[in-house]
Amino acid sequence: MAEYVIENGRIYTEEEIIERGYIIVKNDKITDVGKGDYEGALTTYDAQGQHVLPGFIDIHTHGGYGEDAMDASYDGLKHLAESLLSEGTTSFLATTMTQSDENITKALENIIEYQKQQNVLKAADIVGIHLEGPFISEHKVGAQNPAYVQRPSIEKVQQFQKTANNQIKVITFAPEVEGAHETLEALHDQIRFSIGHTVATFDETNEAVARGAKHVTHLYNAGTPFEHREPGVFGAAWTNDSLSTELIVDGIHSHPTAIQIAYKQKGNTRFFLITDAMRAKGMPDGEYDLGGQNVIVKGSEARLASGALAGSILKMNEGLKNLIQYTGDSLDNLWRVTSLNQAIALNIESQKGSLKVGKDADIVIVDDEITVQTTIKAGEIHKFS
Repeated sequence: MAEYVIENGRIYTEEEIIERGYIIVKNDKITDVGKGDYEGALTTYDAQGQHVLPGFIDIHTHGGYGEDAMDASYDGLKHLAESLLSEGTTSFLATTMTQSDENITKALENIIEYQKQQNVLKAADIVGIHLEGPFISEHKVGAQNPAYVQRPSIEKVQQFQKTANNQIKVITFAPEVEGAHETLEALHDQIRFSIGHTVATFDETNEAVARGAKHVTHLYNAGTPFEHREPGVFGAAWTNDSLSTELIVDGIHSHPTAIQIAYKQKGNTRFFLITDAMRAKGMPDGEYDLGGQNVIVKGSEARLASGALAGSILKMNEGLKNLIQYTGDSLDNLWRVTSLNQAIALNIESQKGSLKVGKDADIVIVDDEITVQTTIKAGEIHKFS
């Protein structure tokens, strides 16, 4: 691939915001980030004064654009990964659900098969797997199927991990259930354990952190709420600095003020923007499947027949736009909640997560409304507006 320059952009780096600068891309890597106007002889791509950000990394997404990771469809994953570029997402964790061992195994095998052959120039790349369940509480299943909830064990997690070619990077689990402590203590150095779909108390949550848990899955959803005598998972998430938290920033799963509180507590280094999207994202209103259950999508909401929220139809760029509005903070501080924090958590920050010499040329250009103008994937330019 030819060498070229992205010029005339407002560039967001770890060290500073460059009001007017340029990025040199060679093959699939960033080879220079500079201030001012580019004055060399390389082909240029005009960012037109827009915001130049690292490509988004979504660590919790089940699907979208008519596809779902649990379908165990190679072509479906390919279509999903290609479509994600339109919202600025350049990397993601394919996320499974609480289902039968057979169906989870099929999904894991398909993800690995696709991952081995994925075209990283044409699609967001799968950088691992988020196993959401089946090791959750039957009392907080949300849109997961309670029939398939099971207790965690070291052996079962290792079995799934072997099937997944060691690509399970995050596991959502309930720390209070039988077998959770032993599994967490044995495997927390290999997998990021995330507290979610749980009825854990404040003390149980903090104990799980002491044993190696590091994250909270979709804070405020399927967890124990804050009460003044029992602060619950919410209170632990807010106050334990060893926990990072992910939120679905659609204004439906959590009130904007609740999101603002979480951001004030966690700051821009321990807050992760996620979509938790399901197959109906990018699709018209109607009925869709989520992990074997029927979901009704109307407007911006996806719900089971019971009325329970069933994942979202949020896009990453829309979530970032919402977050700016809900928190009152600027893109100068918020850009990293879509990329760098995730890259650090997944131990891929040497390749992804920020605009830095030597890193992958995964870049998104957005306007002031955070509408995606261009996504650059491994150096290849994809225009959307």
